[in-house]
Parts: sequence; structure tokens; C-alpha cells
Amino acid sequence: MSLSHDVAGDGPAVVLLHSGVCDRRMWDPQWTALAAAGYRVIRPDLRGFGLSPVADGPYSDAGDVAGLLRALGVERATLVASSYGGRVALELAASRPELVTALALLCPGVPGHVPGPELRSFAEREDALLAAGDLDGAVELNVETWLGPEGGDEARERVRTMQRRAFEVQLAAAEQFPQTRPEADLAGIAAPCLVVSGAHDVPDFREIAARLPERLRQARHVELAWAGHLPSLERPDEVTELLLDYLRVTAPPARANVSH
Repeated sequence: MSLSHDVAGDGPAVVLLHSGVCDRRMWDPQWTALAAAGYRVIRPDLRGFGLSPVADGPYSDAGDVAGLLRALGVERATLVASSYGGRVALELAASRPELVTALALLCPGVPGHVPGPELRSFAEREDALLAAGDLDGAVELNVETWLGPEGGDEARERVRTMQRRAFEVQLAAAEQFPQTRPEADLAGIAAPCLVVSGAHDVPDFREIAARLPERLRQARHVELAWAGHLPSLERPDEVTELLLDYLRVTAPPARANVSH
């Protein structure tokens, strides 16, 4: 299956992987700036999100992204990923290291993480709301949980729209097929990695981000004092600059294409 996706710009490839409460539209605030700065920017909807339907058999999100890159003729790319997309990026970098130039992970998930009390409580509340048919309540629970204090009305409405779409697509599926996870030995990832966390995020994701530099060869961790779980939506301009500064070092665009 080909993932629904957008492509813009020319230059080194940058793949934007969305969080589990969003879809590729979460990158609207960064999309134009990255393309204008001299990058070929690719943003897919993972299966069951946005315009990509749910899987019709066993599948792998990391395998789907690798397949999309192959279809687009991309040999190497920088992966910029949020939350669940961060887990997918790490799985891809571990299983197909030749594809990955660098990683920038915003409040990432990680393979093998065992949820702590707060994350388990959230999942139980979400499951209960969905089981009761309270889609509005489940959407609002996600909006309140994942956006920090800088998440204004526009960010909240974006998350509300994308999360509702994901619930509608996934709940309408006749069957949910299991995902096949690739081997994910993070110690084998040699690509440079920027790991960003938010001081107002749930403890699970703060701890994951803080500990990733211990597991990766070339990772550094930056905590944003103002951020929740979705900093690219909470302060989009600031995060765009953070990403561009990192990309200019790890995957510099051709000088002729730089317009930022």
C-alpha cells in the first residue's frame, strides 16, 4: 500500500512523521519553511491516519515509510518525527540505517517502552470513553493531555480535527490487523540525533527523551521549558528555527537553494 503523502521542494530529503494524535497536517506550520530552505520535504499519513486507510493485513509503519522512500527514489533522508512518529523513526533507523542521514525527535516514543502510571491512566480513560461511544470526550481528553500551556486555540483546534479523523477512520475499520515490528537495536543507530522534550509533557516522554542519549551514539537532548507534548504546534516558529538550525549542520542544503 502507498501511504497518502505530500512532497515539496528540492534538495536533501526530510521526512516528517506525525504523532499518534495527529496526521501529516500537524506539520503545516513547518512545511513551507523547510521546503523554502532548500529541502525536499515528504510528509506521509501513516496507516489509519488522515487520508491513509487502515491496513488490510499485517503491516509495519517503518516498512511503509521505507517503501514510500523507495517509490520516491529517495536513497537517504533525515527523519523529523513527533511522539509515535519518533518510535517509527527509531525503528526505521535501527533496521535500515543506510536510509537515515540524521534524526530530529520531538517528544518521541521508543520501542519497548513500558507505560508508567500516568500514561496507563490516560489509556484507560480513553478506552472507557470510546467504549461508551463518547467520541467527543475522547477527543477532548487528548487535546487536554497532549497540548502544553502554550497550545492556543489554533493548536487545540488542529489537534481536535486530526484526532477525531483518526478515531473515525480506525473505529470504522471492520478489523484491526497487527503490526509487525522490525528489530530495533538502538545501539546500532549511528546517525546524529537531536532529541527534544517538553517540561510540561507526561513523565514517560520526558524520561524517554532524557535517556535516549545513553542509548544512541550521537544524540543530544534539549528540554523546552515552555513545551508540552506537541511543541511544533505550540510554538511553531520557534520549533521551525530549531529544526532548521539542526538541519543546516547535519544535512546542509545546496547553497543555491537556501532562501531562509
